Amino acid sequence: MADTKKIRNVAVVGHGQSGKTTLVEHLLFTAGTIDEAQSTASGKTVCDYTKEEIERKISMYAKLVYLPWHDALFNFWDTPGASDFLGEVILAFRSSENALMVLDGKAGVQIETIKYWRNLNERNKPRMIFVNKLDEPRADYEACLKDARNQFGTEIFPITLPIGTGENFTGVVDILTGKAYKVGKNSEVEIPLPPEMEAAYKTARGVVAGAAAEGSDELLVKFIDEGELTDAEIAEGLKLALAQNKIVPAFAGAAEKNIGLTSLLNFIENIAAAPEGALETVLSEGGEQTIKTTETGAFSGLVVKTSNDQFSGRLSYIKAITGNLSSDTDVFNINEQKKERIGKLFKPVGKKLTEVKNLCAGDIGVAAKLSDTKTNDTLAAEQNTLPFIKLRTPSPIYSLAVTTGDKKTTDKMGELLFKFCEEDQTLSYTYNAETAQNILSGMGELQLNTVLSKLKDNSKIEIQTSTPKVAYRETIQRKAQAEYTHKKQSGGHGQYARVVLAIEPLPRGERYKFSNAVFGGAISKNYIPGVEKGVLEAMQHGVLAGFPVIDVATTVLDGKEHPVDSSELAFKIAARQSFKDAMRNAGAILLEPIMNITVLVQANYLGDIMSDLSSKRGRIIGQSSLSNGIEEIKAQAPAKELLKYAIDLKALTSGTGSFEMSFDHYEPISGKLADEIIAQAENANDDEND
Repeated sequence: MADTKKIRNVAVVGHGQSGKTTLVEHLLFTAGTIDEAQSTASGKTVCDYTKEEIERKISMYAKLVYLPWHDALFNFWDTPGASDFLGEVILAFRSSENALMVLDGKAGVQIETIKYWRNLNERNKPRMIFVNKLDEPRADYEACLKDARNQFGTEIFPITLPIGTGENFTGVVDILTGKAYKVGKNSEVEIPLPPEMEAAYKTARGVVAGAAAEGSDELLVKFIDEGELTDAEIAEGLKLALAQNKIVPAFAGAAEKNIGLTSLLNFIENIAAAPEGALETVLSEGGEQTIKTTETGAFSGLVVKTSNDQFSGRLSYIKAITGNLSSDTDVFNINEQKKERIGKLFKPVGKKLTEVKNLCAGDIGVAAKLSDTKTNDTLAAEQNTLPFIKLRTPSPIYSLAVTTGDKKTTDKMGELLFKFCEEDQTLSYTYNAETAQNILSGMGELQLNTVLSKLKDNSKIEIQTSTPKVAYRETIQRKAQAEYTHKKQSGGHGQYARVVLAIEPLPRGERYKFSNAVFGGAISKNYIPGVEKGVLEAMQHGVLAGFPVIDVATTVLDGKEHPVDSSELAFKIAARQSFKDAMRNAGAILLEPIMNITVLVQANYLGDIMSDLSSKRGRIIGQSSLSNGIEEIKAQAPAKELLKYAIDLKALTSGTGSFEMSFDHYEPISGKLADEIIAQAENANDDEND
């Protein structure tokens, strides 16, 4: 069984096509876990093995691999680079103590680099940089590091220096050890420090020593006084400074040629943060509290990912946090308050599962066929264990209405979509009763198209998609009164009820108020509930376009009943029609939902964003400058104008912008816009009646 002190968990992240999957593939090869490294173009890499990933030649899911390195055990998450699959990156961040940001040696800092860096800042997560593809023309290590320093305003310094550039890039110099590594036939080989690199090495070592001094006050004082640190002091200082997220070490390399990987693995082993002592947050009755990751005590862990494998069935990825998890044991699902049987445990290398007997605290492994367990569930040996907080996934920002055309296949589609939602916490599938639509929501167009394509391949169900309808409302502008007599005779007892209602507007947001002002027993008290039911039924479908009615106060003024023919049903029918008649006299108007929207963009896009929001009938509420050249715009805009904002914002900002959106209130809408909405509703009703 692995030792918590020897485990290193690393989330490999970066912009698409920066070479993350290739890097993980060649790390596995360098460590001897696989016999041959494959290219992403071949469709045979360890991590990109699903049909959709092979076809599109991009990563879409976080894949876990493990590899031994000396006496340490590394868990690497290979993550997608597209923003649509942010949920996969977040689960990797949550279960890793370290992040490795991969940069393209030519492109430097790119769109997703910036967004993932922001996310890491929110978590105060230690990180490293690997500058990849330095063997390609125009690749520039120093330019990439300068770009990163300018973008992020943090101390980034090299741990390795490249030997040569472009096609002549043949190896790296390790600043910590003074050794040089050159690409051999299959892997790196150690060589003497090239004479032409000695000056650069000495300069870089002084920079590294200065960075290490940030680790503690004692080291800082010594470095100021003496101007140098020993090898052991540098290693200790770097470990402390990195754990506190004070420094960002950088590495030069070309993953596809196995250059720069040995030094990277050695650094992760000796310097990167181990899970031992890492803080995790649990929920108690008094709020949140933290516990330490430790091998002592009873087992507890968090399910960070769920997937469904064609051969192995349901797979639960578990991060052990306290104690040890053994195979063939019973645990409690704290969230579901159910017992689960842990059968076999596995360590994955892509889709290949290797059976293990235990997972120690800090390790990540897989349990198969846990029937009642899903992502975010806490598993524990003791039933009274406090649950861990859930993954902080963003709310969906893009939606589609989906249907198959008939109920049977729509129900089948729903079952499959619910399974996809279990696997990806950024997906949601709901039924909107107001618009009578099934709504699939997520982080973007690519994500939803991928899900629907996968569903079609697996089930052969043909799915139609459309833009979701907006949930409008209706209300009134002035007081009005109406009466209605419901009278029906069809043999035996008839139906009779007369109801007089008065309605008036309520302040926006107060929804509904019902009062009984009948005097003299014109309507018996036992019929008043029927009147209120009729009013509520009438408010479900307004008189303009059939949308729900809100912010109306209704008062029963008078009425009449028959000793034989009156009933609660008769009064409900009379009240329903009386309300509709009163509403027609009360200046009925449409209301549209107004959303709060917060947009984060780089400063150079600020003008375009504000202009676009104004064109969407938006109101700018505030704008402020954040760190690293990021601008925050707060605005309000109609929901109708924001249905495709995820696509619009991506186009306006070259994919760098992000936003959050939430409902705020309803506002009146009139004129041509209201006429169009009413006409559309009437046409939809005509289609349903045909």
